[in-house]
Amino acid sequence: MTRMTRMTRMIRMAAVAIAAAGLMAANLEDPPLRGYTAESSRVQREWEAKFRAIPSAERVRENLRTLSSRPNHLGSAHQKQNAEWLRDQFRSWGWQAEVEEFSVLFPTPKERVLEMVAPTKFVAKIDEPALKEDPTSSQKAEQLPTYNSYSGDGDVTAPVVYVNYGTPADYEILEQRGISVKGAIVIARYGGSWRGIKPKVAYEHGAVGCLIYSDPKDDGYAQGEVYPAGPFRPKDGAQRGSVMDMPVYPGDPLTPGIGSTKDAKRLDFKDAVTIMKIPVMPISYGDAQPMLAAMTGPVAPEAWRGALPITYRLGPGPARVHLKLTFDWKQTPLYDVIAKLPGTAAADEWVVRGNHMDGWVNGASDPLSGLAPEMEEARAMGELYKQGWRPKRTIVYAGWDGEEHGLIGSTEWAETHADELQKRAVLYLNSDGNGRGFLNAEGSHYLENLVNSVAKDVTDPETGMSVWKRWQAAVISRGDVKTKAEARGGRADLRIGALGSGSDYTPFIQHLGVPTLNMGFGGEGGGGGVYHSIYDSFAWYSRFADTSFVYGRALAQTVGTLIMRVAGADVLPYQFDQLAETARGYATEIKARRDAEAAKIAETNRLLDDGVFAAVNDPWSPLQPPKREATAPMLEFARLDNSVDSLTRAAQRFERAQAAAIAQNLASIALGQLNGLLHTADQEMLLPEGLPKRPWFKHSLYAPGLYTGYGVKTMPGAREAIDNHDWKAANAEMLRISGALDKEATLIHKAATILEKKNVVP
Repeated sequence: MTRMTRMTRMIRMAAVAIAAAGLMAANLEDPPLRGYTAESSRVQREWEAKFRAIPSAERVRENLRTLSSRPNHLGSAHQKQNAEWLRDQFRSWGWQAEVEEFSVLFPTPKERVLEMVAPTKFVAKIDEPALKEDPTSSQKAEQLPTYNSYSGDGDVTAPVVYVNYGTPADYEILEQRGISVKGAIVIARYGGSWRGIKPKVAYEHGAVGCLIYSDPKDDGYAQGEVYPAGPFRPKDGAQRGSVMDMPVYPGDPLTPGIGSTKDAKRLDFKDAVTIMKIPVMPISYGDAQPMLAAMTGPVAPEAWRGALPITYRLGPGPARVHLKLTFDWKQTPLYDVIAKLPGTAAADEWVVRGNHMDGWVNGASDPLSGLAPEMEEARAMGELYKQGWRPKRTIVYAGWDGEEHGLIGSTEWAETHADELQKRAVLYLNSDGNGRGFLNAEGSHYLENLVNSVAKDVTDPETGMSVWKRWQAAVISRGDVKTKAEARGGRADLRIGALGSGSDYTPFIQHLGVPTLNMGFGGEGGGGGVYHSIYDSFAWYSRFADTSFVYGRALAQTVGTLIMRVAGADVLPYQFDQLAETARGYATEIKARRDAEAAKIAETNRLLDDGVFAAVNDPWSPLQPPKREATAPMLEFARLDNSVDSLTRAAQRFERAQAAAIAQNLASIALGQLNGLLHTADQEMLLPEGLPKRPWFKHSLYAPGLYTGYGVKTMPGAREAIDNHDWKAANAEMLRISGALDKEATLIHKAATILEKKNVVP
């Protein structure tokens, strides 16, 4: 090598070193986004910053005012108008938009009678009065009355039994006291579980009717000033709601698993298992008080007592109630709005975003406070599109109809397009209303880092700190010792929650295995006091919730940024080591649950053997002794532990491979093949036969509890088997979960192999 050659080489090496140093410095200041090269990250950040400058709080306000101006329930004239208006707005912003119509079974009341016939006469109001302070509350001709959709028809007169929240555990306490609900009408308060669980459990115990009221301790004057003076539920306010048995399957009761198109094959009405078998009615605490006050029997346990000025008793009777409900069971048109912004290099991959359009009445808070920001996201992306921005992936925005009555619009669309979604959808992101305060996020756990990274790039409108920093503060202030330590720096990312059910994400993750997030702001101001009532209005929301609409703007900025980031990524920004960590935590919880149940059984049997129950049983108020159970066996956890270990190793390999590939600018990587594999990550965790007693729900890690409704059960098959002390089933379900985790590990290894193809990874 000549001296000149050596000098030239040294100069080049110095130049490379200087450039590398500069790049390192730049990266320290602004590291590349996950799934992006340094250059594509720089361009992406520039477009994201432009996007976040566009959404307007005032536009969010006006969107909400327009959408909530009249009742917008499924089947209403205004709901159809809103769907057409939303479609036209999307088109004006440059999106391809259509209204997709379905035909669904939707009952509305023909007759509602509720009266106490003994020991005194009382006729319930079952109506919410209009308030002069709330202009839309007087739109009586268009409002749905107070009722529970998918209640059974019925005409019953029976004694009343108070069942607290009406959970299975509450019935165990009643049985200990020798109180049966067979042939009775139960009265339960909202809370403790999802409303549809209350009549379901009541029917299983022999009840002939169910009343559900909001106790002021949970939702009324014990919480604060009632509406219109404050945000909480007034005396005559009632919470409407569906009681469809959604933990079995959501959507149209007559078309489980298939879209309810005009020509769909439908079940006979008698075979629709998600419709309640007894009449169910929601009532106000004003209507509940005379009935509860007329009851005798044992005084309710302390934890069962609400805030009404009465002595809470269990019954049965002497209060007797006549409940008569008849419904018009008719097919009703349902309108979903679907808008698309075409992608470029990966146009056959979809990033899907949705919020429902229908309320129970005017629905300003639930759901339109989430839809109004979604519109701003779409408008802002349309503006960027005009400026030259192009997403790699096609972006699909949706406004769902019929959510309030059983997630109907989203479920029917997802079932209709199931094959297409499983082939194309790389993300479904849901919101369902929005408030003031802190970011909340739940979903597929390999998306955890993505949520955290976006939250760091958005400014909280009230504090000026990042949305992530304020989220961190909320976690620290509310968490236990371990959670506080993690949030203070013991873990790189804040944890997101697991998804149960209760909103439109359900069919995407639980049935189809589409990667899913649910996001929104909340925790400050407002309250649930007008939830599903005529007072969920623009007047209420603008006084007590996001009064300046700045958190509507923040939601648009946060969710829109995340959608753009996924739509533009070179490699889908999934982080599987966070999924593996979460799965290990769930496995640990399963073990602890088995041990806790085993200890409970052993202690109960010992107390029986030692005569303790007999010795402390009050003869004036005797309790039934608990039943003796066989000793809980050990369970076979080894296979589950091995599968979690395998998933962990696969995730670690993927992390190394992706880092190496990104450093080489992905030039040699088959990105289409890689991303096509990655987006099926949740599909690999589906159980083909579904969960026990409810095959529509297929995810091995996440599901609503069969008797909790909205609340999530993680590793649900095994967890619910343990809760039921069905040890054989618990072992069988853990084997199925292990199989799903093994499939997931195999997929991640395949993805790592693609990344490693031209890279040597240690």
